[in-house]
Amino acid sequence: MSHPATSAPAERSAQRKQPTHSGEGHLASNLVTFAVMMALFLGSIFSLTFFDQNNVWAFAACLVLFFLAFWIPQSILGRSDTGPALAEGDRKA
Repeated sequence: MSHPATSAPAERSAQRKQPTHSGEGHLASNLVTFAVMMALFLGSIFSLTFFDQNNVWAFAACLVLFFLAFWIPQSILGRSDTGPALAEGDRKA
């Protein structure tokens, strides 16, 4: 029931492993993902340069690209699949 005694608080903190963050160690893939999503976002803004009131395809393209630029990272690449587990208190998901 008792824990082994250590001589200093520094030793105790050295023994504990800090949890890693979700993106730690994935710099290249994070940069590629950021570049692709930023390209989608800037493409949605650029598509508005072709918008006029007689032709609405540019506005439709803007909406689709803008939606994809935010939906892909939040739902597909994010932790949306672990939401129910986290709601139940399982922090290991």
